[in-house]
Amino acid sequence: MQPQTQPEPQPQPISQFKSTSGFKRLFSALFYSMDGLQSAWKNEHAFRQELMVVIPGIIIAFFLPVSPLQKLLLIAVLVWIIIIELINSAIEAVVDRVSLERNPLSKNAKDFGSAAVLLTSILAVATWGVILYPLFHF
Repeated sequence: MQPQTQPEPQPQPISQFKSTSGFKRLFSALFYSMDGLQSAWKNEHAFRQELMVVIPGIIIAFFLPVSPLQKLLLIAVLVWIIIIELINSAIEAVVDRVSLERNPLSKNAKDFGSAAVLLTSILAVATWGVILYPLFHF
């Protein structure tokens, strides 16, 4: 009996848009990120709404009489909302790119992204509540 040989693994396709060249890649990534933020501001109403809460929240956090670690936590949960919203917007864009037809799987993908934003927002409210409660509790 001859030993069975494993088929040769096929190389993964590499996108023509993928760069791997050191500092040039980092510099390009910065511009791609800025393009992403600009596109989100221009095209995503929820992103703009969330920034209208997050930016003042970050400013307020700096002036609250709490420890530096608590300030960091207050700011981090707000930034986390923006991060998750950007990921949610990316999911929605990919789903729409694949097909604009109504499909239960497309709805699931979009609903999952939306649920992630909601849960992150609840986490932020809870974090702010726990940290600020002792300051305003009489």
